[in-house]
Amino acid sequence: MNILLSGIVGSTAYGMAHEGSDIDRLGVYAADTIDLHGLHAPKQSIVTVDPDVTLHEVGKWCRLALNGNPTVMELLWLNTYEQITPLGHELIGIREAFLSAPRVRNAYLGYATQQFKKLESRGDGTFSPDLTNRTAKHARHMLRLLEQGLCLWQTGKLPIELQNPDIVMSFGSTVALGNTAYAQKILSDYEAVFNESKTVLPEAPDERVVEQWLRRVRHDFYRVTV
Repeated sequence: MNILLSGIVGSTAYGMAHEGSDIDRLGVYAADTIDLHGLHAPKQSIVTVDPDVTLHEVGKWCRLALNGNPTVMELLWLNTYEQITPLGHELIGIREAFLSAPRVRNAYLGYATQQFKKLESRGDGTFSPDLTNRTAKHARHMLRLLEQGLCLWQTGKLPIELQNPDIVMSFGSTVALGNTAYAQKILSDYEAVFNESKTVLPEAPDERVVEQWLRRVRHDFYRVTV
């Protein structure tokens, strides 16, 4: 498989891993270009469990990243990588080309809101330990997305490892006890900051740069088979 770039993401990268935490890997790969012209397109995503690995085909990955998808975007801002090729280095080098103010705002606030709705539906804190843990997890992801998204909005840089993971962990525990109103206030506060603060991000991504890189990938992986 033509993996261009891959690394460990999730709680390990955020600095929130604990004993028993899963190790999540994310990567981008290129299908052989000739396969894109056949009757049956190659898989756009390959997902495995144990080990937990998600690989997106480069065309799909670019479309997701251009829309500000927080999950795929973090691949370009990791401190270390398990696999990296020259084209992977180039991809990291053009990471700012994927950014746009409205898409980053909508994506990070949107994903955080989804996490809030999930934790809100869990109830009032009088449920099983399993549901309590899941509620705490949704709350942690909500705050993490808000912190990362706001930093990206204000600075143009995406921090993967959290500066204060203990605060995020504590927030999850507090919300899991049934304090969904607190979570809702935090979400509203961050939305207000997004609305009131200036951004360094452009209005639209630089699709020309992304297109040029993608065409180089397709050229490099054009292999004629008989």
